[in-house]
Amino acid sequence: MADPFQYETSGRSTRALIILACIYTVLLGAWLLLDAAWWIVVFVALFTLPALWDIYTNRRAGLRLGDDRLEWWSGRGQAHMDLAEIDHMRFDTRLDFSVRVSAVTPDKTRIRLPYDALPPHKILEAECQNRGLRTERHHFSLL
Repeated sequence: MADPFQYETSGRSTRALIILACIYTVLLGAWLLLDAAWWIVVFVALFTLPALWDIYTNRRAGLRLGDDRLEWWSGRGQAHMDLAEIDHMRFDTRLDFSVRVSAVTPDKTRIRLPYDALPPHKILEAECQNRGLRTERHHFSLL
């Protein structure tokens, strides 16, 4: 029996804080130094509100893969599946090079795992294979 694999992340990351600080510095510089219209600066700043909300709430997301069960959580939502209920794990590479992961049941129902709960896809694929789960890679699918 292998040790359970667990991955967890939170909304408060150093990377997110640095990126937001850079965005706000550029917006403030555009407003003060380049005399940008205040409503344009505010409009662009509105796009940072979801990131601010994640930092404020410190939402946790993660995945746990044991020898007989797959569990995942994101914010208040959580779910689990027995590995016996999974026919294979499907890894879809999207056009933006992100990888979406789905658990596919024997009746071909896809259960999409939340993107923020996923570890790097190569690590997850190796862990699935270590537990005897078949994996499929699909590159650049639109759906």
